[in-house]
Amino acid sequence: MTKGVPKVFKSSGATLRSFCGDCGTGLFYRNAEILPGIVEVQLATLDDAEVLPPTSQIEVAERLGWMKRAHELPEIQRFPE
Repeated sequence: MTKGVPKVFKSSGATLRSFCGDCGTGLFYRNAEILPGIVEVQLATLDDAEVLPPTSQIEVAERLGWMKRAHELPEIQRFPE
């Protein structure tokens, strides 16, 4: 955050979602009951997301089976012109 104070919305139970009050961009997710002491930061809001590589995957209990290997699929850098 470089200026302002994020708006906070209590979405369900102990879940708090913080977002920019001007444009609505999601910023943070917190839930002290299921993730005590953890603040999830929306990576798309960072100037350089490369500096914070992931350390774990969460909420994978109902992940589609093929998603475990999605990183092995061919990559297409840009849509064809």
